[in-house]
This record gives sequence, C-alpha cells and structure tokens, in this order.
Amino acid sequence: MITPEALTVVFGPGSAVTWGAGDFSGGVATKRNPVLSVLFISQVIGLGLLVGLAFFRAEPLPARAGLTAGALAGLFGTLGLACLYRGLASGRMGVVAPLSAVVTALVPVVFAFFLEGAPGVLTFAGFGAALVAVWCLAASQEAGGIHRREVLLSLAAGGGFGLFFIGIDQASRESILWPLAAARCASLTMIGAILTVRRRQLCASGSQLAVMALAGALDTAGNAFFALAAQMGRLDVAAVLSSLYPLSTVLLARTVLRERLHRRQWAGVAAALAAIVMIAA
Repeated sequence: MITPEALTVVFGPGSAVTWGAGDFSGGVATKRNPVLSVLFISQVIGLGLLVGLAFFRAEPLPARAGLTAGALAGLFGTLGLACLYRGLASGRMGVVAPLSAVVTALVPVVFAFFLEGAPGVLTFAGFGAALVAVWCLAASQEAGGIHRREVLLSLAAGGGFGLFFIGIDQASRESILWPLAAARCASLTMIGAILTVRRRQLCASGSQLAVMALAGALDTAGNAFFALAAQMGRLDVAAVLSSLYPLSTVLLARTVLRERLHRRQWAGVAAALAAIVMIAA
C-alpha cells in the first residue's frame, strides 16, 4: 500500500516538472508579448480550468478560512512575481534568480520546523542537496559582487513565493481546487489593477495564444500537484521538492531550444536527483 508520505515524493517532483515546463512556455510567450499580458491570459485560463474541474468533480466549497488562505496565497505569489521581475530587470539574473529560489524553499522549511518539528537526518541532508541544486540550476555564469538592491528584491520575491507555499498548504486541508481558484482570482485582481494603473492594454499575438494556454494549464497543474503533496505529507518536503522546478526548465531549454548547459547546471541536475533519492528514502 502506498503511504501518504510516498505520494508526497511523487506529487512534489510532479509539481516541479509541470511548474518548470510552465515557466519555459511562459518564457517563450514573453519573448513576443508583454509580460503582464502573458500573466493575465495564462491566469485566466488556469482559473477556467480550476473552476471547471471543481464543478466536474463536485468538490464542495471549503470554509471561508480556506478560501481566504487561498486568496492570500495568490496575493503573496503575485507580489513575489512582481519583485522577481523587477529584480531581473534592474539587477543580474545570475544573482536574483538563484537567491530568490533558495529563499522560496527556505521559508516553508522554517515554518514547518516550528509547526511539525525537525525532519529526519537523511531528509534534512536531502534539503541541503536540493538547495544546492536550485542555486546551481538557476545561477548563470555572471560574476561580481552582490548589490543591496539585488538582495532585497531577491528576498522579497523568495519570501512572497514561500508564503504562497504556506498559504496553499493551509488552504488545501479540506479541498484542493477551490482554494487554488481563490488564489487565481486574487492574482488576477492584482494584475488587473497593475494594468489599470499603468494604463496598459492586453495584447497578444494569435500564434502565441496556444503557448499562453499551455503555460496556464501547466502552472495550474503544478499548483494542484503541490497542494496534493502538502496535503499528503510534510510541508517542507513538498516545498523543497517542488522548488526543483528549474531542473525541468533548463532541460527543456536544452532539448527544445538547444541551449548549452554549463558545468554548474549539470552539477545542479546531479544534486537534484540526489536530493530526490535522499528525501524519498
């Protein structure tokens, strides 16, 4: 019989794979379309999928607390995304991306430590390997000192994403789909407000709509897999395994776009695989 803890080790990497593929698809779409337009359209598609699946499965509405936690998670996730994009635009990607990714994994680990106690020694070692993997996979070959603005934006982005993990974990105790839909609604509200304040209009080339739809579907699947992983086992295990999403992004970039992986990224691939084995043991 498969234990809930074993399912966490299945759903966690499943979340990483689909999130990474969603990031890859979104990245392809943003090369020809404004970032906010890609985000808004993909989020709308994700919301439609979540609501449709919730009605199809006849999933009961959770208590108000679950929907509120989901909505707060959506706001934190959107704030994290805004800080990440600001950091990537004004700083160096090779610093902002890996630092924010590591903080993303650390926030729920610390939260789970106080809520659920310390994990086993081998699991804890797997956490360390996963953090090394995330840094190696997301970091570029850029060198130089780290600036204060880069650190602050990276911490804010990672903190927002980490709080998103915690919010979804707390929201998905009773149901999965409706809290995720609440998170999407909150996210869409914030993105819509930003578009209104900046007086931006939605624009997207017709040929890229399918890519945006794919990004929205994959991101939604990643959220669902993470919620299931957190529901089945420890939050820290689910969050750390899900944070390995750069693995699928860089492998897709190599396979589809023929991008060359550096030695550091290959080391990250090896560390990610070792982390999964140690956490699953």
